[in-house]
Amino acid sequence: MPDPELINRITWKIPNALVLVGSRAGDDWNAMTTSWVTQVSMKPVLIAVGVDKSAVTHRLIATGGSFTVNLWSAEDTKPFRKFSKPAEKVDMTLNGWAIREAPSGAPIFEEAIAWMDCAVHQSIDCGTHTLFLGELQHCDIIDDDARPAAMSDTRMKYGGVPRGGHETD
Repeated sequence: MPDPELINRITWKIPNALVLVGSRAGDDWNAMTTSWVTQVSMKPVLIAVGVDKSAVTHRLIATGGSFTVNLWSAEDTKPFRKFSKPAEKVDMTLNGWAIREAPSGAPIFEEAIAWMDCAVHQSIDCGTHTLFLGELQHCDIIDDDARPAAMSDTRMKYGGVPRGGHETD
């Protein structure tokens, strides 16, 4: 096995989008920052998100059966730092950012430049994470000219092998 530091340095170079994944099960709402998101099928349109099994979001997606993917402008990456731990819901905000309910019930962020509402199609056990494949049910683009944020727009790092003291949401 290669050196863990080398694994981290290499995997952190993989170009990844940076998004907020919204989840909900009953009265429990959450959102988390993730860079493990991609489209994996055209028919049906499937969006995959990798979620740490210990994360609140994992429980909410598994129980609630849906999730949202909220793309954010590369010009404003502040929200990503606020969603590295469980979110606090007050009225229709999560960590102070305004949300509304997607048709599935999961949160959509009002400031997102685009969003996708997905119903869980399949869950795949991938060791430390579960890959949730969501079938796209609803979506919208709010700002077609904005460039979506990527991990490279921040100093954040995620992937490779576990680091000491790493916390998930």
